[in-house]
Amino acid sequence: MKRSWMARTGVAAVLACALGLPAMRAAASADLPAQLGDKDYWKLVSDFSEANGYFRSDNLLSNEIWFQYIVPELVGYLKPGGVYLGVGPEQNFTYIAALKPRMVFIIDIRRGNMHTQLMYKALFELSADRADFVSMLFSRKRPEGLTASSTVQEIFSAVAAAPRTDEIFKENVKKIVDHLTKKRNLPLPKEDVDGIEYVYSNFYTYGPSITYNSSSGGGGRGSMSTYATLMTTTDGAGQSRSYLANEALFGVMKELQSKNLLVPVVGDFAGPKAIRSVGKYLKDHGATVTAFYLSNVEQYLNQNSVWQSFCNNVASLPLSDLSTFIYSANNAGGGGGGGGLSSWYRPMLADVKTYSCTAGQTTAMR
Repeated sequence: MKRSWMARTGVAAVLACALGLPAMRAAASADLPAQLGDKDYWKLVSDFSEANGYFRSDNLLSNEIWFQYIVPELVGYLKPGGVYLGVGPEQNFTYIAALKPRMVFIIDIRRGNMHTQLMYKALFELSADRADFVSMLFSRKRPEGLTASSTVQEIFSAVAAAPRTDEIFKENVKKIVDHLTKKRNLPLPKEDVDGIEYVYSNFYTYGPSITYNSSSGGGGRGSMSTYATLMTTTDGAGQSRSYLANEALFGVMKELQSKNLLVPVVGDFAGPKAIRSVGKYLKDHGATVTAFYLSNVEQYLNQNSVWQSFCNNVASLPLSDLSTFIYSANNAGGGGGGGGLSSWYRPMLADVKTYSCTAGQTTAMR
């Protein structure tokens, strides 16, 4: 199992010694809303978002095959009920289902990721269970015989074997758009509706075998894992912890989405608005960030010489001695699918201290 230096050394001892912090305490959730109305939800999305930015791929799904390996350690010391921040698509859902936060903000530089998140929002809310969800995600008719007790392997095998038709795809696109624009009354402009359909069309085209590189024609870097593989892999000790592993984990995600408590935000990690807007909102509600999933965005922040701006943004967030970065980095000896990326974690406050981040410092867009 790939562990962080925190796991090897001991979280409490490291933080207390290195940062001079008090004993660990549970993440505060204070007066965060129990749910958001549709207008309030869209106001957060709109008010916190920055202009659409650029990334070199659609990033419709993860390429991190080892992402479950740290879940047992994370749930061992991070308490439910805080706030989760993240970037990118579905890998967040597994961490969210495990950590059970009160509220979630997914911040990504591309508006296309917001389209992906809105697609997922509709699918979670329209699906009664995992079999419904996976069938609808890939525009398949739900196979017979799948139940709440079906394993994730059984669900993906059955859905992969089910026929696909243009009629199902078109019907589902209409359901998704109608749910968001009529049921939820979200004022989506045509570009967002088109973006959601584009994302969904890729899941229809490639099915459970879709990979990180599929929407670019299948070429690209490394050996990428399929969606089915990402969902049916385990934590290294034989336990499946993906958000589709069982109905309870799926239910965590469905409840957050149904209550409008997973908020997608368009924003540059080093930008002047997105992270700081989330931070002010959380401070106003007396809440604390439990975890911030970075994927491998740090690589690009350093390449563009904007790490300090990102660090200053992080310093503006309400943090505790438990607040944790979850991130991905090259696995020197691991190899395998997902380009060899492994998942790690470290205390957020250590970065704020080490890099002398200043919450009030002005940041600039890259």
